[in-house]
Amino acid sequence: MNSDASELGRCPECGERIPETWLLIQYETSDGKTRIWAECPACETVVSPE
Repeated sequence: MNSDASELGRCPECGERIPETWLLIQYETSDGKTRIWAECPACETVVSPE
């Protein structure tokens, strides 16, 4: 995850930066980790940003 609050990270498919506005879902797992899914604005794929 990127430390920039306006960016979620990069798309694992194409490497494009994913802005926070493209967030689809954020949830916490049973072991306390936060997971997110977002749509990549470049390749239009739903991914877990890196």
